[in-house]
Amino acid sequence: MGALTRGRYICMTGLLLLVYCTVFVICKGAPGDPPPEAASVQGTLPHFIQEPEDAYIVKSNPIKLRCRALPALQIFFKCNGEWVHQNEHFSQEYKDLSTGLKVREVMINVSRQQVEDFHGPEDFWCLCVAWSHLGTSKSRKATVRIAYLRKNFEQDPQGKEVPINGMIVLHCRPPEGVPVAEVEWLKNQELLNPFTDDNIDTRADHNLIINEARLSDSGNYTCLASNVVAKRHSATAAVIVFVNGGWSLWTEWSACNVPCGRGVQKRSRTCTNPAPLNGGAFCEGMSVQKITCNALCPVNGGWDEWSEWTECSSQCRRQRGRDCSSPAPRHSGRMCDGNSEATENCTDGLCIQNQKLLHDVNPQSVDSSNDVALYSGLGAGIIAVVILVVAVMLYRKNHSEYGVDVIDPSALAGGFQSFNFKTTGQGNPLLLNSSIQPDLTVGRTYSTPLCFQDGTDKELFDPLPDIKIKVQSSFMVSLGLTERAAFNSKAPAETFPRDLSRDYCSTADKHKRGLLTLNGPISTGRKEVRTAGQYGHLGGRLVVPNTGVSLLVPHGAVAENTSMEMYMEINQGEASVQTDEDCEILLGPEVTYGPSDLDLYCPVAITIAHCAEVDGENWNIQLKRQTQDSKWEDVMSVEEESTSCYCQMDSKSCHLLLEQPGSYALVGEPLTQAAVKRLKVAVFGSMEMGSYIYSLRVYCVDDTPHAFQGVVVAEKTRGGQLLEEPKMLPFKANTFSLQVSIQDVPQFLWSIKPFTTCQEFSFPQVWRSNQQPLHCAFSLERYSPATAQLSCKISVRQVKGQEQILQVYTAVAETEKESVPFLLQQKDCTVTSETGPTAFKIPLSIRQKICATFDTAKAKGKDWQLLAQKLNLNRNLGYFAKQQSPSAVILSLWEARNQDTADLDSLASALEEIGKIHSKSSPKDHDESDSDFSHIEESSLCRTDRQTNHNAEDSLPEYVG
Repeated sequence: MGALTRGRYICMTGLLLLVYCTVFVICKGAPGDPPPEAASVQGTLPHFIQEPEDAYIVKSNPIKLRCRALPALQIFFKCNGEWVHQNEHFSQEYKDLSTGLKVREVMINVSRQQVEDFHGPEDFWCLCVAWSHLGTSKSRKATVRIAYLRKNFEQDPQGKEVPINGMIVLHCRPPEGVPVAEVEWLKNQELLNPFTDDNIDTRADHNLIINEARLSDSGNYTCLASNVVAKRHSATAAVIVFVNGGWSLWTEWSACNVPCGRGVQKRSRTCTNPAPLNGGAFCEGMSVQKITCNALCPVNGGWDEWSEWTECSSQCRRQRGRDCSSPAPRHSGRMCDGNSEATENCTDGLCIQNQKLLHDVNPQSVDSSNDVALYSGLGAGIIAVVILVVAVMLYRKNHSEYGVDVIDPSALAGGFQSFNFKTTGQGNPLLLNSSIQPDLTVGRTYSTPLCFQDGTDKELFDPLPDIKIKVQSSFMVSLGLTERAAFNSKAPAETFPRDLSRDYCSTADKHKRGLLTLNGPISTGRKEVRTAGQYGHLGGRLVVPNTGVSLLVPHGAVAENTSMEMYMEINQGEASVQTDEDCEILLGPEVTYGPSDLDLYCPVAITIAHCAEVDGENWNIQLKRQTQDSKWEDVMSVEEESTSCYCQMDSKSCHLLLEQPGSYALVGEPLTQAAVKRLKVAVFGSMEMGSYIYSLRVYCVDDTPHAFQGVVVAEKTRGGQLLEEPKMLPFKANTFSLQVSIQDVPQFLWSIKPFTTCQEFSFPQVWRSNQQPLHCAFSLERYSPATAQLSCKISVRQVKGQEQILQVYTAVAETEKESVPFLLQQKDCTVTSETGPTAFKIPLSIRQKICATFDTAKAKGKDWQLLAQKLNLNRNLGYFAKQQSPSAVILSLWEARNQDTADLDSLASALEEIGKIHSKSSPKDHDESDSDFSHIEESSLCRTDRQTNHNAEDSLPEYVG
């Protein structure tokens, strides 16, 4: 019994030891044995959701390998055939919501040192082993390599020169690297995209192939190799696509160079079909051929012998004749000089009355008949002489006024002009080579712009040394300067004699004043701009936004307890102002204010912007008004004295005091060539949809806000973008044209059509644009869609005049295109109508007291005249004198001139000076004078100027007088 018990004890002890060892081994997790977890799972082998992927170690950064499987009780990594220690595993477990199975994810890190220390027949590798209660599963092998990229290319591309349409092949073998480097190509440091250009292929073993070379393919090419480690650039290969020159067709044979006998004929051709480019070969062969010619000499005609006399006729006459046939004229020879027929009395002068013989006539009747014939012949001779003298005087007068031929101005209708070349007329002192005989058969027309970029273009005109450009405008004819624009001419005189200023613009019908035609060459298509407001006794201001045009209705102009609607509008179409004197131009917009039955107690002040450099010696500026029958009449000259209206010319605006509503226009007549009209030049750009074309539009317009606003409106509708702030260009009345050229266009990025880099406006086009914009366009084509920037210069210059440069630098992508970002706007351009005190700079109470001080009879020395003098309004004082309150009208004009400055300092200083003058001139009346002027203090007006609301006058000190 004891032995049995002892045996059982030993057996139980051994069994417990076996169970303990088994549990110990399982808990320790020995590789190769399944885990001891007894959780019940469905019967399936582990399935890998994520297997380890191949990886590259960049520099010294370790990489991570991941495995994910379900259902899995345990997952271990095995690298290069050895188990990875359990402590190096990072694992987590979660349940798949869709299947309810446990998902286990394991990750390990592999360092650069581990990969470098491994030496085996293959690359460093790792895989995953996953356990479930049914068995194990293995993942794919993932290799781990150290990434690198050598610096030196195995083969760099080489530069080439290829003819146009030839094939370009650039070879490139990238540096050695792991992983293998990918190759891309750059042109001028911009990436090439072979998928957008069928002419380019980069698939053939890293090489670049351009099937048919184009001029745009010239550039610097670079091979770019890259992998996960770095990017390497090869050496740059310069590719030049050249064009060999080709001959144009032969011209027609020229006429024989001698009028008679043996001479020479020539014909020529040019190496322009195509012209050599980028180092291409010049044409081989002769550019000129000559042959001999025989010109038939002219044979002048000679008279035959006279024929016999005919028998005496009943009229006592007989005839004889001869022919011009000995020899007859041939080959442009002259006809015979003299008469081909002769007639004579066949009775030796005795047949003198009623075809009767002298002996058949009564002597007394013969005497009386002779007396009548004598007196009749004498009277007829005197009348003939008078008529001849009058005809000669009229003829000389007409020809002295014209001086040159008048050519049809319709040739200037286009923006790109055709110029008529004719030889100069004989005897005109204003033309060069006036002694040359006129040749009416010469007449050539050139349609290309007269801008020479180099000597090649200029040679086209060398065979015509005496041919002049006829400026096709009666304005230039009247100036006597028609030939001023001619090539090979001398510099024109700078000024005209003052006593001939009226002849400067004279015509044959100078004294018949008619209708002035001022039609611009390009119309913006805008309708009339109109603004209106309701005004009462307090007055107000009416503004046409962005036009430089405004109307001031003074306080008291409208009767008390009365309100009326007033309007102002600008003619946006073709100007209706007209006259026969073609030299007159419109200096500002046509302005109409009304209504026509307007009845005011004092004049209104109208401001109109103008474009003239005001100078009394160079300009004659007139104010015109439209009559009821739609004709225009002169109102006044700005230099003359008038009591019907007042005109004050500032540098950029004209201020008018008017009492009669209607349409008004400011018209200028240049007196000398030094007269200047200001031009505003601007450049706009836009990308044409769906193309590579970028359009630059250059505008030249009179320098007034209204004229430029038309350009802004037109460009806004077409999506144009203002590329540079507009600039002012002085344009002189010297008859020279305006040239617009484009410069510094990047040749490898953009192309422009030949012979379009310089365009020209004739002088009449620019001078008589009359508030309508002139514009020319440059079309640039980019070679690659990757070109997103454009930089160039636009030069606008008057021949023998001043120049303005517009710098263009803009993005050209279609997605970036916006509307015009710049609008020429006045201050508070959205406000069109203001009424009451807010419309005036001078508070009403101070205005009333200033008027009471200067208009009263007790004032010394006509003080309102001194006020006008101190405010620089001391001309045409007769107009102010006839007003009920001269001071009020002067202040209204001051308000119009200073509407944008909001500065009362000048008015305050003037009042202070007037007070000092009166104090010195009347010492004995010093106290009285002080009472008149001391209450209008400079400090009061300055403080008023700084107020921000219409109640500012409440804070002013009260008058002390």
